[in-house]
Amino acid sequence: MSKVITFPLRMAGILAVVALVGCSQGESPQQWVAREKAKKGAPLAPLPVIKTFEAFLYKDQDLRDPFGLSLEEQDQANSSGPHPDQNRPREALESFPLDGLKMSGTLGSSKSMEGLLRDPDGVVHRIRVGNYIGQNYGRIIGIAEDHIDLVELVPNGAGGWMERQAKISLGDTKQ
Repeated sequence: MSKVITFPLRMAGILAVVALVGCSQGESPQQWVAREKAKKGAPLAPLPVIKTFEAFLYKDQDLRDPFGLSLEEQDQANSSGPHPDQNRPREALESFPLDGLKMSGTLGSSKSMEGLLRDPDGVVHRIRVGNYIGQNYGRIIGIAEDHIDLVELVPNGAGGWMERQAKISLGDTKQ
C-alpha cells in the first residue's frame, strides 16, 4: 500500500519541479509586456476623402422649389377641407395623447349616454358627444356601452387637414 501512495506523491513532486523550472527560465511578465508594446502595429488604411457639395440657392423667382408647394397649391390646400377651430377654448382631455386615455365605463341611458375616460394621471372624466379629446382635435361623435367613436383632424401633408376616424374601446390597453 505504501507504493500506491508514494507514486502520486512522486508525480506531484516531479510536476512541481518542472513547473518551477519552467517559470524560472525565460522572461518575466513585465518583460513580455514591454516587448509586445514595442512591436509596430499594422499600418492603418488612409481615411476616405470627403466630397464637398455646393449648395444651390433658388435666386430666380421663376424657378419652383421641388420640395415645397407652389403658392397655388398652398392656397388650394388651405382653403379646401376641414380646419380645426382655433377660437374655441381647449378642453382638459385635449392635453393628453389619445393612446393615453382609457375608457372606464358609461353612465345614463342610450339617449343621453355619457362616457367615463381615465387620463394618464388616473383622473376619471365624464364626456359627452361633441366634447374634444386627444392632441389631434378629436371630437366625440358617438358613445356606446363598449366604445367611444371620434373623428380627429390630422395634417394631410399638403398644408391642409383631413379627418381620421378613431375609437376607444372599453378595456383596451391600446388604441
